[in-house]
This record gives sequence, C-alpha cells and structure tokens, in this order.
Amino acid sequence: MRSYTKVSNEILHSRRMNNDAKVLLLVVQSLPEKDRYDALGAYAEALGLTPRQYRNARKDLIANGYLHEWKWQNDRGRWVTEQLTSNVTLTRDEASALRDGAPPGEPPSEREPKVGSLETRKARTFKPVEEDCGKTPPHPPSQAAPEGDPDPDPDPEGDPEADDDDDDPELLQAESLLLSLRHSHRDLLLGVREARGLAEQAAEWLRRGIPAADLCRALTAYLPSNGVRSAVGFLRHRLTEKMPPPAAPADTPDTSPEPPTRPAPLITCEGPGDLHVFRPAAGETHCGPCRTEAAWEAHERRHPRPQSAPDPGPVAWRDHFDKYAKGLIT
Repeated sequence: MRSYTKVSNEILHSRRMNNDAKVLLLVVQSLPEKDRYDALGAYAEALGLTPRQYRNARKDLIANGYLHEWKWQNDRGRWVTEQLTSNVTLTRDEASALRDGAPPGEPPSEREPKVGSLETRKARTFKPVEEDCGKTPPHPPSQAAPEGDPDPDPDPEGDPEADDDDDDPELLQAESLLLSLRHSHRDLLLGVREARGLAEQAAEWLRRGIPAADLCRALTAYLPSNGVRSAVGFLRHRLTEKMPPPAAPADTPDTSPEPPTRPAPLITCEGPGDLHVFRPAAGETHCGPCRTEAAWEAHERRHPRPQSAPDPGPVAWRDHFDKYAKGLIT
C-alpha cells in the first residue's frame, strides 16, 4: 500500500464530468516528480483516448475548474500553451496565484500518516514550466484541501433536485456557457456556484429557441466602458431584461385523411367511328383521341396549307439553252 493516489468524493461522484475526464485527472495526480511537465495530450494518448474523447475530457475539466490554461507568444514568436491541473475546483484568480508561485491561502493541517512513509505527508504546489514544443505542457495537481474542511460542493447524490438538473441538457449547456464567458472577457469570471445560480435563467433562453452562440453574444456585447463591477449582477440583469418572448406554438396541420372519392362512371363517346366509352374527368362528351383529332381539323381549317404549282416535268437542254441565250433565265 505504499503506492496509491487519493481521490476526493467530489471528483469520483461528479456527474458533470465524463469518465475520461476523471481518469485523465487521476493519472495526472499520480505522476512522479520526473513526469510532471509532459503535454496533457500525451497522457490521453497513453490512455488510448481518441482526439475527440480528449477534447471532451479537456472541456469538462475546464468547465468544472480542474484545468486552467494560458496562451502567450514567446520571444521566438512561437505560441505556447501552459496548463495547470488541480484536484480541487479553482477560480481563475486562485489558479493564477498558484501559477505565479504565490503560497496557498489556507495550508493543509498536519496529521499522522495512515500508511506509507513514516514522515508526515504534505501537500505540494507545482510551479509551471514553459515548454516551446508542439504539445501543451500539463501541470500536476495543486494543493489539496484539508480533510477537516467541509466539502465546498457536496455530492448531489440523494438530492432529487440535483438529479433533475443533471437530466436537463439545456441547464448543463447553460452552466457550461456561463463558465466559459471568462474567455471572452475577464470581467465576466464566474465561480461554479455563481454559474449554477444563473444557469436556470440562461437555460430558459435555450428553451425558447435561442442558439447558444446568440446567447453568448447577448451577454458579452457592448460591455460598460468602465468595466463590470459584479459579474453575477451584470449577467443576471441582462438575462432578465433581454429575455426573449416564448416561442409561439406552431399551427398543427390537419392530418385527418380525406374521404375517398369514387371514380366517374363510364359514358359513350359522341365522336365519329366505332362505338366506344370513356371515363370523363370534368364533364367531357368526347374521349381524348376524338378531341385531339377535332383540334387538328380545326387548326387545318384556320391555317390551310399552301398549294404548290404543278410540276411541268423535265426540260430539254436545248430549250433551257435557248431561254438562257434570250436572257429569260439566268
């Protein structure tokens, strides 16, 4: 039992992260000292995750505050992506403080170790290291919260309202969208609890047919020139004041089947020729071929064909030569 990794119940029972995100986070937590600065995608590749699975896991970790990223351009003009992972939810300010090497606000309490080394176990903070390569360097977990402190986000299992929230796709999408607003403007940084408090209003926009891109544009466009003092109050005001009207119910088309129509009876054609019958469509007295023949006859009467002159027959060559000599023909 000397080699193990502790997992908090908040991570293990979280329904807001898929299993790939949980396993990837636990793998990063269990890294030894020498393997702490490889790219996060390298560990996903080692786990056998496809690029799509890795993108979904990375998205869940960012949305829940377990992964923070910074991108900048170094002296050589190459873009560098720096990542910081933690085993507890961190806000952007807390992650930035750990990235800059600031000490954590509340150090963990010392206690007797249960198993493993005889020395007291201590939480460790990890300073990011810049890497100019094609991959994104991850960073091991930051300092874990003390066991004596209450769980900041208790497990919603057993809470019927939490189960209803997890089954609502619009609510989950709205909460993820609110947490991602900090990437558009740093004044719109929200904590996990703050985003959950506004998620119901934002989800109502999605239920009324507003696309997620339009909702994000409505919340981030035309921000105050002097900055946003309170991100929660500002977003709540916009969600309330700009709430679109409910979508009008679509008219239900009449799907009742039409009564079947009986075909018209057969009648005798009044046209010339042998006796024959047909089925009229709109009260006709002549069949189709008779009407066509009558139409051709009426056309020829209105537009008679020109009659050609009678053919005089062959002309002898001597007569033709005499006429040419006299200038009668050319």
